[in-house]
Amino acid sequence: MKILAFNDVHTDLAAVRALVERAAEVDLVIGAGDFSAQHRNLDQTLSVLSAIDKPALLVAGNNETDAELREAARGWKSATVLHGETVEINGERFFGLGGAAVTPWDWSFDLTEDEFETALQKCPPGTVMILHGPPFGCLDKFGDRNLGSPAVRNAVERLQPPLVFCGHIHEHFGTTATIGDSRIINAGPKGTVISFPA
Repeated sequence: MKILAFNDVHTDLAAVRALVERAAEVDLVIGAGDFSAQHRNLDQTLSVLSAIDKPALLVAGNNETDAELREAARGWKSATVLHGETVEINGERFFGLGGAAVTPWDWSFDLTEDEFETALQKCPPGTVMILHGPPFGCLDKFGDRNLGSPAVRNAVERLQPPLVFCGHIHEHFGTTATIGDSRIINAGPKGTVISFPA
């Protein structure tokens, strides 16, 4: 199956329209959070994305909550918002969890390490993960600091998902890395198309 993954469009409607066009060529679309800009213009962004008729799996970023995303995505008939849930598409399992590791911003949708750990216990081994925040030490460097979640990293090491889609750290847009046999992907707002299984 061909997957178009993206994250962190932050209401960039030109980028969103380009993603809608590219979605015609794939089997599944994955949006790994931050559709809005600090909780603004989420409806407008999702309205444009709702033209995608392929199955789409979405998680909230830290710029919108899972409840806000579910409400905004109600008109997008082919989209499913995940927050601590697993779905199966074309015989493959996908687990989604929104939010990011705790930030200094009071508007941000953050999860504590305990909240990440509890939610990730629901993820079956070998399941594709769709997250917003990256694992600690992997695609999470901002300046000289690692901003990823240790609980996410522990879950990736334990569960060995074949793919982990994440975002949040703009400096890593369009890059991939690995943890064990797991491929970690920060597709960025322009999106990345991958074939899965490879």
